[in-house]
Amino acid sequence: MYPDLSYLFHDFLGTAVDNWTSIFKTFGVFLALTFMSAYYIIKKELLRKEEEGLLNKILVKNPNDSNSAWKEALINGIIGFVFGFKIPYIYQNFDAFKADPASQIFTSDGNYLMGILAGALLGAYYYMMAKNQPPVPKGTVLYERPYQKAGTIIIIAAFTGILGSRILSIMENLDSFFQDPLGQLLSGSGLTIYGGLILAAVCVALYAKKVGFTVAHMADVAAPALLLGYGVGRMGCQLSGDGDWGIANTAPKPDWFIFPDWAWAYDYPRNVADLYQRGERMADCVGNFCTHLTPPVFPTPIYEIISSLILFAIVWSLRKKIKTPGRLFFLYVFFTGFSRFFVEMIRVNPRYDLFGLGWSMSQWISFLLVVVGLAGFFYLRGPKKSKHDYTIPDLSEQTS
Repeated sequence: MYPDLSYLFHDFLGTAVDNWTSIFKTFGVFLALTFMSAYYIIKKELLRKEEEGLLNKILVKNPNDSNSAWKEALINGIIGFVFGFKIPYIYQNFDAFKADPASQIFTSDGNYLMGILAGALLGAYYYMMAKNQPPVPKGTVLYERPYQKAGTIIIIAAFTGILGSRILSIMENLDSFFQDPLGQLLSGSGLTIYGGLILAAVCVALYAKKVGFTVAHMADVAAPALLLGYGVGRMGCQLSGDGDWGIANTAPKPDWFIFPDWAWAYDYPRNVADLYQRGERMADCVGNFCTHLTPPVFPTPIYEIISSLILFAIVWSLRKKIKTPGRLFFLYVFFTGFSRFFVEMIRVNPRYDLFGLGWSMSQWISFLLVVVGLAGFFYLRGPKKSKHDYTIPDLSEQTS
């Protein structure tokens, strides 16, 4: 496993483990790749729907907003303060930062003088930049194209997705939360995908409605992006060994299982969960991460990577054939609930003896997603015209 990039470079280049490259955690790198892949799909789909006349242009309100210069100064001043406040502190405590970046970032420790100076300089720079922009002639009508909102959509989805995942993970592990509330809130480990999916879906839908997108079209745009992003994210889980694996598997590999032995049962050597003192120490191991699991477990991230990529290919191939807005999204909801329900049967999660079924919280949510997905897919049978399903005006038009 590669808990951080120093272990990856060690295997391929022979460099030392736990050097400065250890600040780049493998799961964090793949989390970034998750949002990058989702951004690419969302931008591509927004552009396609715009060209097909399914999404309207977005009217830019108040192009000469007198407060915009101060807004730019305030936002960038805060960003400058954070960087100036934390970077000198991180430099002085680099060994601790390498081991656990989150514990060093989310503290009140830092250099206030450098923070104020950096914030003032960056805020002043962006204030002058905004003030020196030539004014838009009075009466000019400006539009933004839908695909230009892809970046904002990803930022909203990233923030609310991580927040929602953390909240649901805490709900599944309340004992740990009550023992260390602040540590659990700020921890980067333990993200439950359904919490992020639900909160991000609500927030992105509200944003789409605010800017004038048809929510059903936005949902269809998000469906393939969510599947691809989930598959990429699970690659980070597998390669880092973040503890998101299955139950112990000591059964011999059956004849029908055509994949390698490590895809049936795996011991996750050098897993990042070593931070939480799980597993046994490996013999003759060098570095901070030297444990492996005994007995081996089902490598469930591999199964989810494969299923997500297959489902992505299916949804991607159907995106132009399913004409009714929203129907593609409900198909995604059904697929993701169905696949997660069965994987959850061999995953390590708390179980609840509700109705004598012994399902985990994720299984209950999966079951609800299957029902909602099927109901929504069959309810939206016929082609329904949305009030926003019209041809987009010529982008070169301006009224003054």
